[in-house]
Amino acid sequence: MQLINPGIGLIFWMTVAFLIVLFILGKFAWPAILKGLKEREQSIREALDSAKEAQEQMRQLKVDNDKLLKEAMEERDAILAEARKMKDKIIGDAKGKATDEASAIVESAKEKINTEKLTALREIKSTVAEYSIEIAEKILREELKDKAKQKQYIEKLLKETSLN
Repeated sequence: MQLINPGIGLIFWMTVAFLIVLFILGKFAWPAILKGLKEREQSIREALDSAKEAQEQMRQLKVDNDKLLKEAMEERDAILAEARKMKDKIIGDAKGKATDEASAIVESAKEKINTEKLTALREIKSTVAEYSIEIAEKILREELKDKAKQKQYIEKLLKETSLN
């Protein structure tokens, strides 16, 4: 029953002990605890501010990254367009050059054909003339075996040829 109904002396000494502990805690512990809590609060606030700043920097980096990516794509497209133009120009130049060379080759071939044609015609004429002379010679030999026929032929030629 003593625990249920404490005595006045016990309550007095417990109150004095509580006040002494409260005084010691208030004098030494509370300022250190409050200082620690304020430092903790400050560090948490700084961490949150740093996190917000980092988040803002990340957002800005993402915007910059997107901008750089867009610029890189535009530059790539410009380079590809320039490459296509160069390709078309090179192909056009090559086709033009090939056409010019083909025309020159055809022209050269035509000239060579004409030259060879003229040479062949000369050779044919020369051969025909040689054969004609041989045939005429053989005919004349056959007809002029006889001296009388030779004399007649010479007189005939002299009559046909007019001497001026």
